[in-house]
Amino acid sequence: MKCSHCDSEAITFIRYNGSHLCASHFRRYVEKRVKREIRRQVELRRGDVLAVAVSGGKDSMVTLHLLHHILKGKVELDIHCLTVDEGISGYRPQSIEKVEDICAKLDIPHHLLKMEDSCGRGMDEIAPQTGDSTPCTFCGVLRRSCLNAKARELGANYLATGLNLDDTAQSILMNFIRGDVERLARMGPHKKVQPGLVPRIQPLRMIPEKESYLYAMVSGIDFHDAPCPYADRALRNQYRSILEQLEDRSPGTRFSILSSYDSMAPMLRQGFPSAQLGRCECGEPALGGRCQACLLLERLR
Repeated sequence: MKCSHCDSEAITFIRYNGSHLCASHFRRYVEKRVKREIRRQVELRRGDVLAVAVSGGKDSMVTLHLLHHILKGKVELDIHCLTVDEGISGYRPQSIEKVEDICAKLDIPHHLLKMEDSCGRGMDEIAPQTGDSTPCTFCGVLRRSCLNAKARELGANYLATGLNLDDTAQSILMNFIRGDVERLARMGPHKKVQPGLVPRIQPLRMIPEKESYLYAMVSGIDFHDAPCPYADRALRNQYRSILEQLEDRSPGTRFSILSSYDSMAPMLRQGFPSAQLGRCECGEPALGGRCQACLLLERLR
């Protein structure tokens, strides 16, 4: 099958818009949407510091690559790569090597954050003690705390994550079904800057997971593709399966969910304005006296 825009051989069929794309036009297709999303989410200025959370997986590696590719030479800013070592043996060490390789290639400073240093223990020690909660609940909160603290220390104006369209649609669906409207209102990308919290941006917000994977492949981006050994217990897996079935029957479902959320977001934020945050004894912002990371660690003790 030929590309819809040239005589080259197509490498993919985009079901939700009916186009066949060759490698070159596919890369342009992804980059154009990421550029538009960056402009929509932030207004970068000379001297800004941009922290990028990179685990070594396809999405975060593509995010780092695209931010460097799109912004290099256009905006005078500092890009820093942050990787959290959660302390998962046989899993995280391999991905860290790949992050170090891409940072050396792109000449980007790499900061390795060990969860054990900031939390006193890693996930291999935490996972057996999580009780009714899944290890992902603890890992997510503790990892975000590590990233925010380091990004703030670096004076970062923004913290970019590799959340893609599938991740975002799943989060919207999860919060809606649970009736957690307040959490829906707090979802990123963040427009309001809360004291102590580095606002998160999501350059891949409009990029489906399969397109992120394919972009990494055709662009020669080496990434870590092994699943986390604790991920099989995550509730998110059920929502992923539901969305995959809906998308298979009605291509474009994920975009429709995100578009509906974006239309409602201003009303949600008006109804649930950002709360006034205090400071936890650990230094992180907190609603009340203790931050979520410290509360979870207290549960373990």
